[in-house]
Amino acid sequence: MRPALSIIVPVLDEAPTLAPRLLALQGLRQRGARVVVVDGGSQDDTLDIARSHADIALLAPRGRASQMNAGAAACPADVLLFLHADTALPDNADVLVRRATLGPFAWGRFDVRIASDRPLLRMVGLMMNCRSRWTGIATGDQALFVRHDLFRRLGGFPDLPLMEDIAMSRMLKRQGPPACLTERVITSARRWEHHGTWRTILLMWRLRAAFYLGADPQRLAIRYGYRPR
Repeated sequence: MRPALSIIVPVLDEAPTLAPRLLALQGLRQRGARVVVVDGGSQDDTLDIARSHADIALLAPRGRASQMNAGAAACPADVLLFLHADTALPDNADVLVRRATLGPFAWGRFDVRIASDRPLLRMVGLMMNCRSRWTGIATGDQALFVRHDLFRRLGGFPDLPLMEDIAMSRMLKRQGPPACLTERVITSARRWEHHGTWRTILLMWRLRAAFYLGADPQRLAIRYGYRPR
C-alpha cells in the first residue's frame, strides 16, 4: 500500500548531525510515515548514517531540487513533505499535514522558529512567517508539503540550484492557496551564526530580489555558497 506520508530529506555532508535528526523522526515512522534521505554526493559518512535510520537512502545529482525530485519518485505517498536536514518537525506533523490536506488545501507549510535565544533571530523567524502568509510563498525551512497527485502534475521542483522552493511555491499558488500551519518547525541557526545575522539577512534579500528580477540561479547559488555540480 502507498504510505500516507513520505518525508524527503536532501542532504550533503551532514554526518555530524544527521543521526539525531533522523532519530527524531522515528515516532512518525512507527505511525506509517516513510523517511527518504537523498544524498547529493557527500564526502563523509552521511549516506551510511542515512541507511541506518531511514526507510530509503539513495544518491542523486547534487542540488536540493534534483535530490527532492529523486526522493519523491523513490517513495510516492499520498502527501510528500520536504524537510531540510537541519530542521525538526513537530511530533504530530503527520496528523497536522493529513488534517490540512484532507481539507481544502492541496499544499502548505509550517511556521518556523530559528533555534536561538537571540531576539534578532526570533524576529527573523516571525518575519519569515508573516511574509509567507502575505505572499503565499513557502521557503524550504518551513517544511513544504504537497499532495502527490498535484506534485506529479506540476512535474516536481524546477531543476534550479537555488530558489527552487520559491519557484515551486509560485507554481503551487496557481493551483490554490497554501495551508499556513501555525505549529512550528525548528530550524538550525548555524548559517546565521557562522556568517553573521545581518550579513545573512542582507544576502538573502539581495538574492531573492535578484531572482525575482531574472538573475541566473546558478550564479546566485554560488554567491549563496553552494558548490556547483
